[in-house]
Parts: sequence; C-alpha cells; structure tokens
Amino acid sequence: MASGDSDPEWQSLLSLGKGLHDFRFLFPALGGLLYGYDIGATSCATISIVSESLSGVTWYDLSSVEVGLVTSGSLYGALIGSVLAFNIADYLGRKRELIVAAILYLVGALVTAVAPDFAVMMVGRFVYGIGIGLAMHAAPMYIAETSPSPIRGLLISLKEFFIVFGMVVGYTVGSLLVDTIAGWRYMYGASVPLAVIMGFGMWWLPASPRWILLRAIQRKGNMQDLRESAICCLCQLRGDTISESAPAQVDEILAELSYIGDENEVTLGEMFRGKCLKALTIGAGLVLFQQITGQPSVLYYAATILKSAGFSAASDATRVSILLGLLKLIMTGVAVLVVDKLGRRPLLLGGVSGMVISLFLLGSYYTYLDDVPAVAVVALLLYVGCYQLSFGPIGWLMISEIFPLRLRGRGLSIAVLVNFGANALVTFSFSPLEALLGAGVVFFIFGGIAVLSLFFIFFVIPETKGLTLEEIEAKLL
Repeated sequence: MASGDSDPEWQSLLSLGKGLHDFRFLFPALGGLLYGYDIGATSCATISIVSESLSGVTWYDLSSVEVGLVTSGSLYGALIGSVLAFNIADYLGRKRELIVAAILYLVGALVTAVAPDFAVMMVGRFVYGIGIGLAMHAAPMYIAETSPSPIRGLLISLKEFFIVFGMVVGYTVGSLLVDTIAGWRYMYGASVPLAVIMGFGMWWLPASPRWILLRAIQRKGNMQDLRESAICCLCQLRGDTISESAPAQVDEILAELSYIGDENEVTLGEMFRGKCLKALTIGAGLVLFQQITGQPSVLYYAATILKSAGFSAASDATRVSILLGLLKLIMTGVAVLVVDKLGRRPLLLGGVSGMVISLFLLGSYYTYLDDVPAVAVVALLLYVGCYQLSFGPIGWLMISEIFPLRLRGRGLSIAVLVNFGANALVTFSFSPLEALLGAGVVFFIFGGIAVLSLFFIFFVIPETKGLTLEEIEAKLL
C-alpha cells in the first residue's frame, strides 16, 4: 500500500468520491438552487405579469407596491421560516426539516403558478419563502454534520454555488419565457420538478449522525441502539471505505457531547452567553456585513452601469442579469475549489478588500467621474467577483460550522434571520437613501461599512480550515 493511502485526508477524499457517485450531497444543495432560481425567475416574472398583452390575466395593472410585494414576498416568507426554524429545527432534525422545505417549495410554486388573482399569488410567494427560510437553515447544517472535515468547506460552499447557478437558470428560463403569454406562470411552475427531486432525495438520505446522538443524550434514550443507528447513518453517508472507523468517530462525538449532562432544550437566554454568544457574534456579524456592504444595491445599478458603457445587452434586462449571473457562478466556483486549501480568513480578507475598492470606485463614478463609464463597469465586475470569493460562500459556510452542536440549530436560525432581515432592510432603504443623498454618497457609505467589516474579520473571525466541528467548538472555549 502506498504511503498516501493511509493519510486521513486521502481517506476522506476517497470516501467522498464513493459517497458522491449517487450525488447524495447534492440533494440538500437543491434547497439553495431553488432559492436562487426564485431570484432569477422573479426578475423576469415581474416584467411578464405587468404586461397587458403577455400577462394572460385581467389584473395585470399592478401598482409599484404590488410589484414590490411580488418581488419580496418570498423574502418575507423566509423571515418567518427562520423564526419557525428556531423553534422546530432541533425537534425535526436536519433531514426532516429539508423534507418540509421541499414540500413548501412544491406547494408555494404550484399555488403561485396557478394563482387566479393577486392575493392567491402572494400566498404562494409567502409559502415558497417559508421553504427558503427552512432550507437555508437546514442545508448547511446537514452538509456540515455529514461531510469529512478536509472537504467540508467545499461541500458547504457548493450550496452557494447552487444558489448562483439557480439564479442563472432562473434568468435563462425567464428570458426564454418572457415573451410567452402567461409566461410568468411557467417560470414559477418550472421549480416544481426540482422540489420533488429534493424531497425524494432527502427522504432517501439518512439522518445526521450528530443530530441522532444529540437527541439521544437530551432525551435519555437507549444509547446503545442510537449509537448503532448513528454508526449506520455515518457509513451510509460516507461509504464502506470508512466503515471500520465509523464507531471510533461516533464515540469521539459522544465524548465531545459529554458536557451536556442533564440539560435538555436550549433556552433563548443561553444563546447569548458563553461560547454561544461568541459563536453568535461571529456568525450573525458575518452575515450582517454580508448584506449591509450593499450587495443588493450594487446589483440594482447593474443595468444602468452597463448601458452607460454602451453594452447592447443593457437594452434587455434579462440578458444583463444572465451576464452577471455567469460571472457570479464562475467566481463562486473558484471559491468552492480553493476554500479548503487557502482557508476562510484569507478569502474573506482578500475578497472584502476588493469590495472596498469597488465601492469607492462606484461612489467616485457617481460623484466625480460620470463621464468615464469604464470606471463603473470595472467597479461593478470587481464587486461581483470579490463578493462571490468572500462573503457569498464563506458567510454561509462559517455559520454552519461555528456553533456548538447542542446550540447549532437555534444559533444558525438566528444567523439566517439576521441575513434575511438585513437583506430586506438594505433592499427597502436603498431607494429612499439614493433619493435623499445621491447614489455616490450611498456607495461611499457602503464602502465605509466594508472597511469596518475588514476589521471585524481580522480581529474576530477564526480560521476553521481542516478542523472537525468538535475541534471548532473547543477552539471557542
């Protein structure tokens, strides 16, 4: 046997290769794809549904507020989904939460696609959004708790890759159907088969071994039987190549959980004490900066910037969206491939530094350099690329691995709630701020916030590359 065959990282990679031959790790990531698809499809659906000739309905004459509700309806549902996750996630478990999310995706898409009026459509958008909130909570946890440590970052980052890929698919499907009568119905209906695949795929997958052991200790169940169940699940997830080491890995997790003792459910107050407060500061702070550094707002100006530079595609908003979506997809792919080699902190520091430069360039363009559109185009592309190298995938990665196991479900639900809440706040407040202060000043403000986020990353964010979840927990003590 070659010396490399006994290396633990090599063995993990071998087991992943065997585990991925049936794409088992892709099913939870479909939750991210359906989230991204909704973003892309909605950008085109709002063009279709307000067209007198193409909407196919008599209630096409929607006000700007109603169009805004169509756009953000799933986001408000996601906020509710995040609140629900705080209360039910640890009871359901990661697997069942993802199954529920798939069902909500399915119901929400169907209701939206066949909606006879605006009110029913909004019900569908809201239900779909609850599915987003649950999926974005459970998917990173499930992947983090079931993947080998050396490639955990790659697998969790694949969820972000799937979100961006879903956006590109949504933009593409939307651009193909935007000139079809009632095309918006088909845009939303197209997500139904993916929701079905996600639901059946998660039904087939085993539960998270870590969750099984956690519930066993909390509920004082038959430890021997549940230990065997966890070993069986671990072998199913990673393949027969690690079947001999699975009992040792399960016993190691049990040893790390010995501190739980007689404690049962996590209280809200406990979330803001000790190492959970530290984890919450890291996770919630990271996803907060992810949004308040202006990501939704920069993309809002994308079509205007490209049009000012003379791009013919700027006359068609859907084509512009596809162009930016492809750039996001490529840069996310780069991040996925290098995150476990370079680490989380170097990508965050390097990517956010690029975002700072791009935001100040955008501010300068709208304040002083409006006759040099090339500056804005370069800044836009730099921002999109750097965001997808840093905050985009690594924000979701860090919140999935930073919380202690006993507190992970509720801690991650708070972080997801902060993410969607900040997203809604930035999306809502950008237009009033732009009207009050001007686009240049707003982008300078975002640039200043991005500088603050660099200090936060440098002084607060730990490096978790190559560590097991239990080692990360010990690092926070």
